[in-house]
Amino acid sequence: MKKLLSILAVVSTLATFSVHANTGIAFVHGTSNQTNAYDDYWTGSFINSVKQGLPNASNYTVINCDFQQYMWHPDAAGCLAGQLTSFIQQKNISSLIVVTHSNGGNVMRWIQSNPTSDSRYPNIINATSQIIALAPSSLGTPLADAATQGTVFEQLIGGFLGYGNDAVKMQQTGWMANYNAQYLYGTSGRPNLPNTFRSVVGSDVESAVWDSDSYCGGYSRQVGLEFTQNWLDNCSDGFLNCTSQAGAGSVWFYDKSRTKGKEPLSHNQSRRKCFNLDTILRAEVQNSL
Repeated sequence: MKKLLSILAVVSTLATFSVHANTGIAFVHGTSNQTNAYDDYWTGSFINSVKQGLPNASNYTVINCDFQQYMWHPDAAGCLAGQLTSFIQQKNISSLIVVTHSNGGNVMRWIQSNPTSDSRYPNIINATSQIIALAPSSLGTPLADAATQGTVFEQLIGGFLGYGNDAVKMQQTGWMANYNAQYLYGTSGRPNLPNTFRSVVGSDVESAVWDSDSYCGGYSRQVGLEFTQNWLDNCSDGFLNCTSQAGAGSVWFYDKSRTKGKEPLSHNQSRRKCFNLDTILRAEVQNSL
């Protein structure tokens, strides 16, 4: 009897391992041209914390592409497809969790919504188990409108903040409404995305100099996002209105409902190890296995 129980325990362990072994995470950055997103966009502390939710913590990749292009551009969606395909093949990933930030959600939605436009897309879609979209710009942002069509002052602000590129033009609210209506899935009145797309919504920016929470992710960035929030709704993360972040797929949670101390997540803090965001994501990875 003891021998039988031992055999069953080994079989159970092997079965569990086989289910978990091929799960991987891809971190997909937002509007920027990245060559070292691990350090320059996400930071290693954030990535290293989240990936600990995997049975094999080496099963992760950090995407480096030119997301200053339109989402369908070869250097954007094409680059993303190439790096995801290589990761899936090299690591034999059968269950891919994609963590995106900001415009990265749009590039990922392009792949999900246009499976016949690139031979690599169907395999990526089949391997993907879920997309966790941190502050996705699904409906665009008034800041893109201001940076491309506004006053000279507003355009100068856009240039200073790095908004003078095709990806920012694309994220104008009217342009995104057109793309969502014709080319992208997941928004109201459109077909569902083939994979789960859940957003984490950032709702405010805090930059009080006496508040230690204002320094998470860099105080100067908080001050800048507090300023740009003047172009946005009361519910916004300094770059995107909450309605835009909640515009595609489903909302997983609004920041204050889950973060430590019910702190809001600015657009910068939603890609940083702030207020237990990393441990929330890590737990979700573990729960999805």
